[in-house]
Amino acid sequence: MNRAIVFIFGIFISTITWGQNKSEIAIIPQPVKVEQKSGFFSLPQNITIHAAGITELKQTVTYLEKRLSVPTGKKVSVSANAPAALIKLELNKTADASLGNEGYRLSVTPKNIIIKANKPAGIFYGVQTLMQLFPKEIESGEKISGVTWKTPCVEITDYPRFGWRGLMFDVSRHFFTKQEVKAYIDQMAKYKFNLLHLHLTDDEGWRIEIKSLPKLTQIGAWRAYRVGQFGTFPPPTPDEPRDYGGFYTHEDIKELVQYAKDRFVNIMPEVDVPGHSLAAIAAYPELSCSDGVKNIGVSSGESIKDWSTHTAIYDDNLCPSNEKVYDFLDKVMTEIAALFPFEYIHVGGDETFKTFWKSSEAITALMQKENLKTYEEVQGYFEKKLEKIVESKGKKFMGWDEILEGGIGPTAAVMSWRGAHDGVVGAGATANISGGEVAAKSGHYVVMSPTEYAYLDYMQSDRIMEPHVYASLRLSKAYSFNPMPSSLTGEEQKFVLGAQGNLWTEQVFTFRQAQYMTWPRAFAIAEDTWSPVENKNWDDFVRRTEAQFERFDIEEVKYAPSMYDPDFIVSKSSDGELKIELKNEVNGLDTYYSFDNSYPDRFYPKYNQPLSVPKFATQLKVITYRSKKPIGRMISMPISELKSRVK
Repeated sequence: MNRAIVFIFGIFISTITWGQNKSEIAIIPQPVKVEQKSGFFSLPQNITIHAAGITELKQTVTYLEKRLSVPTGKKVSVSANAPAALIKLELNKTADASLGNEGYRLSVTPKNIIIKANKPAGIFYGVQTLMQLFPKEIESGEKISGVTWKTPCVEITDYPRFGWRGLMFDVSRHFFTKQEVKAYIDQMAKYKFNLLHLHLTDDEGWRIEIKSLPKLTQIGAWRAYRVGQFGTFPPPTPDEPRDYGGFYTHEDIKELVQYAKDRFVNIMPEVDVPGHSLAAIAAYPELSCSDGVKNIGVSSGESIKDWSTHTAIYDDNLCPSNEKVYDFLDKVMTEIAALFPFEYIHVGGDETFKTFWKSSEAITALMQKENLKTYEEVQGYFEKKLEKIVESKGKKFMGWDEILEGGIGPTAAVMSWRGAHDGVVGAGATANISGGEVAAKSGHYVVMSPTEYAYLDYMQSDRIMEPHVYASLRLSKAYSFNPMPSSLTGEEQKFVLGAQGNLWTEQVFTFRQAQYMTWPRAFAIAEDTWSPVENKNWDDFVRRTEAQFERFDIEEVKYAPSMYDPDFIVSKSSDGELKIELKNEVNGLDTYYSFDNSYPDRFYPKYNQPLSVPKFATQLKVITYRSKKPIGRMISMPISELKSRVK
């Protein structure tokens, strides 16, 4: 073999090795730059962590020490002066402008690991990336034997695309314990989310202690117990116990805020007003325009609004013409502001059906006095007064995009949930522009959270496989989200703070279901908000998501395998014959099916073209395979259901 052939063969072997090593790297969110090197770093029996500026890095060091010692059983020691340490955490003496406040550089060589950043947050995020380089067993909460504890050698430069990378957790519709909220924080911090939006109040429960208004939790935090389909339950009987619920004390909130802070997560509270306020009105009926006459108490999941006509059946709105309402809100915001150090307080403002305002003499008098032409302007009047209350507590005001409809104060920020297909009324909006775009073009800061990309309560698979809610959101759709609208100019883009996913919990009864609904779609939101848009690749994201599934299996975190479920696309041919197209979200899968009520495996017919339904068939069963192994769930689809979907 001559030298040229040897040289070419060497390059070929090197390329294969690099490719094999590269496949081991499955980081979410995808870093800005990953440079693969040859070799591995292996953990010795005794691990030394050197942390320069150890006081500032104390929480991260404690976190890293636990993550390394528990599953490996190895001894970990920490030193502020150990230049020969195996793992070094270093704050830059001279700031690296490219990294900002949350970026980092991670270097892994066969001899050591070095993480450098401008700020402690960057060191923490570098540690999260490092953990994803170790074998999946690093996620274990107990010692695991027989694992080779090594990481591939890499050079990583990384920093976020947006400063606001959030998840909203609705703890009002169902109460989740302090420990469950902590577990949610733990998971989101691993994927570099930095904002937990707690939806603390709604029609179904008031979840935060307000000491100056004790009835809010004595009455407003409890309702009748129901299991089933939210929105279809009957109202509680007068003698039915209202003992389902709970709330967070001041001490609970302080503990959660500190727990989140230690993981570089801010908590933003939301008190949803003037609508969605049945829990508050149950405690203090005088706060509504109907003075409690149309109040049924805290909602237990019964229908309280007619969504087809946007008419309220029961009055769940605070009354803008009642000065007692503003005294009430002043007390609430005083205590909220003292508990949460984050700069914003979210005040809701969404889905305020004005039914009972329209029949209120007091509202009519207010409109005449203040020259208000529409009921949207009545809400605008309310929002501006509330904005002043919030600002008087040293906080910034944020609301859902409906607050735009009646006009908002100059410093209000908007959380945009209605996408461009919904449109926004008023404030210069059109049917083709979202509330977020309106806000940014008007010089207001905005967080993008559109339903069609970021609503984690939506069904992830076919509706026969999921608790039924209003719409579906597949993983690929969430991954296609670009929080920065193309319609914005460079100057307007500065007003887009970032984005978040929202988990509403009407149909989420347990924390395990909350995990199932969050992951893996929150992986997509993490990457949408952190990673460069030009780095996005769906097939590679699927590969990395599957690696995270294995880690979740070790950690016993529940997730949805819905990306392996096909979509059912139904049509009729010109002669009236039913046609079924099966479309897989993940590439490279084989789909097998049956019409005879038996359960198909890979020896059954494989789908390769639209299916015709046999004349007397009642069920279509399908399952997906990869490499001769089942990977998807068995789906049993009634033919009657498919027929009902034909338009």
